[in-house]
Amino acid sequence: MTNALELDAISKSYGSTPVLHELQLTVEEGEFICLLGPSGCGKTTLLRIISGLLFPTTGTVSIAGRDVTDMSPSERNIAMVFQSYALYPHKTVWENIAFPLRMRAPRAARLPIAGRWTAAGRALEAELARKVPAVAGALGLEGLLNRKPHELSGGQKQRVALARALVRDPSLFLMDEPLSNLDAKLRTETRREIVQLHERTQKTFVYVTHDQVEAMTMAHRIVLLNGGRVQQVGSPLELYDDPANLFTASFIGTPAINTLSLEVRMSGFTPLPLLEGGLWSAPSAEMLANALGPGRFTIALRPEAASPAALEPGADVIPVEAEYCEEMGSETLLWSHAAQSGRTFCLRLPRITSADAMAVQAVRPDWSRLLVFDEHGRRVRLEGAPVGEGRFFFERCGARRLVLASGACA
Repeated sequence: MTNALELDAISKSYGSTPVLHELQLTVEEGEFICLLGPSGCGKTTLLRIISGLLFPTTGTVSIAGRDVTDMSPSERNIAMVFQSYALYPHKTVWENIAFPLRMRAPRAARLPIAGRWTAAGRALEAELARKVPAVAGALGLEGLLNRKPHELSGGQKQRVALARALVRDPSLFLMDEPLSNLDAKLRTETRREIVQLHERTQKTFVYVTHDQVEAMTMAHRIVLLNGGRVQQVGSPLELYDDPANLFTASFIGTPAINTLSLEVRMSGFTPLPLLEGGLWSAPSAEMLANALGPGRFTIALRPEAASPAALEPGADVIPVEAEYCEEMGSETLLWSHAAQSGRTFCLRLPRITSADAMAVQAVRPDWSRLLVFDEHGRRVRLEGAPVGEGRFFFERCGARRLVLASGACA
């Protein structure tokens, strides 16, 4: 099957300033792809290159198996929905939706008054009478067709912009942060409408956003960008559970992942784990140090991947000092700091009282969900049984070691 979109070694520079670096991406027919990343990461630039509003410095763009790198937007059979609705204020909703079809019709059909009586004009009017109500019905706009944009709410304007894109039956939908101008409630509702629209049409959507909630709830796959480079491509849960690097782990997730710096030093033949500069004497920490060997690392835990624990000598815990909690109704978020360094540490807990939350003195990591990154932010994979069960496989740079409860390596 022909891929809906292929980007091959796409780079973009403005003078000596690079914006995109050798990007590769393949999008299958019918996929919903989100381009996600912080402001300035290059996601909108990439979308404009796909649409033909910008041309790449190097690389090729193929849509439905056709090289469109040097083609104009009108030749690419795409539809684009912008952050601003870009509706014509003097036209009704009907005319705004119909406008793309009118512009694609033969010139004779577009002649004022006389064009309606030509064969092309009659064919155009029949097409509009069929397609405009159908698209308006799909987006709940049937009762608004005679209104003008100033009579519509923000959510209704966004749906008109979507209907105008949909009526052309394009092979590719491109959306540039279309929900950013809506309030929180409307964003949630319109997000659902866009997902349902995708399910009905089975078209290919490429959606740009800086909002990870939008990306996590809407996309089949997320393309995470930073500094003009792809950090990771995968399903929302793949990026959340199995990040390839520290940037991905830190960017994905609300509240953000907890990170603590770990240094392993050698004392004779004994690796010493120093957590945030102080000796970490927990049993599993010693095993982790044996597995990693000397170096500087970052360990990371999601807020739900640790639980409150008692602060006892020799316990497998990280001491913390509670600062404040947020009672969210169904759950409680406890914000604390690691006692040795003051680094913020967040716990996602079942619903408990603020008094109980503020009494927490230590957290016990779920070692099976521990993430480790080297000093360059690259993932160091710990594979096999969790540390707390006495052994685990360690794989780094192609080498495997089995660390036993005694600390010996096989």
